[in-house]
Amino acid sequence: MRRGRRRERAGVNAEINVVSLIDVMMLLMIIFMITAPIMQGGVDIALPTADVAPLEPKNGLVITVDRRGQIFIDETKLSFDEFAGSIKALSDKKGGGGVYLRADEAVPYGTVVRIVAAMKAKGITDVGLVAEPDGDR
Repeated sequence: MRRGRRRERAGVNAEINVVSLIDVMMLLMIIFMITAPIMQGGVDIALPTADVAPLEPKNGLVITVDRRGQIFIDETKLSFDEFAGSIKALSDKKGGGGVYLRADEAVPYGTVVRIVAAMKAKGITDVGLVAEPDGDR
């Protein structure tokens, strides 16, 4: 009798259970979707508002001046002398897509003029001043 009632063991399951892997992947995707806008770099400034069209993204060089008058090229902080000495090389390296000047609305007009004059002195003529459209605030 014992021979006839022998248990049959289940075979080895060689499949990978991917349900838990999919759960982890979806959780990571949600975390990245939430944190990606927060992680975008840049210098925090309050752009002045004006009646302007939204800016078309290009491959230009972005120069930012914060409230304290500190100059940043992309996210690298430079003194005015360093800026004036390296702006032409950085502009040429970026590929000629123009230069975009983002200045906080609290920055004195004289600081903006000095920066634009330094660029003009180095032969950079394609300079755009960045502002927020009126309806965004």
